[in-house]
Amino acid sequence: MSSLHVNGTERQVDIDPGTPILWALRDTLGLTGTKFGCGAAQCGACTVHLDGEAIRSCVTPIAAAQGRKVTTIEAVTAGQDKVGAAVHAAWVKHDVAQCGYCQSGQIMSATAFLKSLPRGRQPSAAQIDAAMAGNICRCGTYARIRAAITDAAQSLA
Repeated sequence: MSSLHVNGTERQVDIDPGTPILWALRDTLGLTGTKFGCGAAQCGACTVHLDGEAIRSCVTPIAAAQGRKVTTIEAVTAGQDKVGAAVHAAWVKHDVAQCGYCQSGQIMSATAFLKSLPRGRQPSAAQIDAAMAGNICRCGTYARIRAAITDAAQSLA
């Protein structure tokens, strides 16, 4: 039995501690907003926050999350996170999603990126591109992603 602190709640999961966090979230806890993409930490669809840092949950074992806080897209888009709420609102405003599959990972990465910036600092297009380079969008909405992140940063200033 492992204990995971997920979205502000302590949860018990009865699975092997070597199991990736992704499968504990999706299959055991029913939090299906985090997506499985490649299974090799290359696409970003499975991005969640571990103590505020964007990580790939498809390759991070439950054991690595012991005593740490896991935050998923469900908490970020539910308004529990000011930066995440701003990113989500900008995503809607800029009509970023097409197929939508990568969007939870994109939003999680964008939220962690904006939180890493000094308060009030506006990111450049190059900084946004560098921060989001590990997230793949099959539909190619990168210009809208960049615009949404810029907009979210401005709304938080």
